[in-house]
Amino acid sequence: MSIRDIIEGKKQWRAHMARVKALPPDYEIVYKEIQKYLFKVGPVDLHDGRLLGEILDFFEQGAAAGKGVLELLGDDVAAFCDDLIKDSPTFAEIYQESVRGKSGTAEK
Repeated sequence: MSIRDIIEGKKQWRAHMARVKALPPDYEIVYKEIQKYLFKVGPVDLHDGRLLGEILDFFEQGAAAGKGVLELLGDDVAAFCDDLIKDSPTFAEIYQESVRGKSGTAEK
């Protein structure tokens, strides 16, 4: 990864976060909580930015339609996030598998 790639990535992230700040306050709060949750759970393909961009697009459409954020997601935001990443491997799963593999070799 070159310096140009890093700079371009930062520009894209700043533009993304500017879009987040333009959302209505309730949408912005929920988006940041989703972001925090996904960073913690760690779907492996999160770094490519598509998932967060798609969530932001979804939120912008919902806000434009005048819907409340919980009308779009339901009351359980974590369940919404889990449903989004249900078919994606997570860093937590990979770590758990590696720990199980190491403990399995130690027992032999």
